[in-house]
Amino acid sequence: MQDLGRVGFSEEQGSLLEVATTFCREQSPIAKVRRLMEDETGHDPAVWTQIAELGWLGVAIPEDFGGSGLGLAEVAPIMEQMGRNLLSTAFASTTLAAQALIAGGTDAQRQAWLPKLATGTAATMALVEAGGDWNLEVVACEAQEAGAGRIRLSGQKFLVSDAAAAEAIITSVMWRGKPALVLIPATALPDGALRRETIIDETRRAYALSLDGIDLALDALLDTDLASATLAHVHLAANLLAAAEMCGGTQAAIDLTVEYAKTRKQFGQPIGAYQGVKHPLVDAYVQYEQARSHLYAAAHCFGEQGTGEIAVRMAKATADAVFAFASDRAIQFHGGFGFTWDCDAQLYRRRAIWHASQYGDAAWHRRKLADLLL
Repeated sequence: MQDLGRVGFSEEQGSLLEVATTFCREQSPIAKVRRLMEDETGHDPAVWTQIAELGWLGVAIPEDFGGSGLGLAEVAPIMEQMGRNLLSTAFASTTLAAQALIAGGTDAQRQAWLPKLATGTAATMALVEAGGDWNLEVVACEAQEAGAGRIRLSGQKFLVSDAAAAEAIITSVMWRGKPALVLIPATALPDGALRRETIIDETRRAYALSLDGIDLALDALLDTDLASATLAHVHLAANLLAAAEMCGGTQAAIDLTVEYAKTRKQFGQPIGAYQGVKHPLVDAYVQYEQARSHLYAAAHCFGEQGTGEIAVRMAKATADAVFAFASDRAIQFHGGFGFTWDCDAQLYRRRAIWHASQYGDAAWHRRKLADLLL
């Protein structure tokens, strides 16, 4: 049995957590979150500029390409605080695109794009298709030779996060009968290629992307020999970042509910005095601490053969379950008000549903764990 009990927390993680806690709290108060929900872009460009100046976009990018040379373990505390404060940016999308280039880009692509991503250029991944399969190697979109060293793309992608803000989109396609990845500069997108989608979490922005007719040079393909390994890496990286964001959201949902339970009175005493309220809140908090332990254990051993995959899947499964529970209890314990749009508990429940739909929910990851462990 592999050792999954190591929870590492480095000095760098501690420093980033401290800065991110203050920054995200100050830059994403709930009133601003709700205001940006009505904005077409859904984010504050000034905050994105500050994130780039803080160096967060380069945390997991090697120093040779303008980054800090750390890893996704150091990205986790940043994502955790973004989730806690519902901070909407293209940070996760850009981080995943950078990881795809690090794991499977050509030398020319890494040289051209990683320094840009480290300093504020936004990018994203387009991996979801109509079937919604969480196995990223199940791909229907295609890239075909178009002659003269060109390729032509076809097919449809969905739920492409932050696509309108991205200057590059890395998408999965079938190339010569095998999954491959291709980098599409935003300038290569024809008019109408992006269509904003209506999604459960209105603090985020997602788009449908039509690949039909996109014509690119052959060197837009990432290293085809590394495509499967790159998709596997991106899959685990996405789940690690999601687990971090979900842990932060869970903490916020619990804090919101505890504060309400202390002040809302019924029959002459705070509702938090009743066992039917305080016991589920204690259960949520215990599960949250377990999920956070799994998160930092996964961050610590991310990239280790076998152990890293098991730890990440455990982190996503536990974070998914507790975020769903805590945000659901937050709505229930706010009574009738909890079921209205004005109650902030709604925002965390919607965020939990969104994350469950992306890269595998708790039940799916538990099935994967059974195969890995037994």
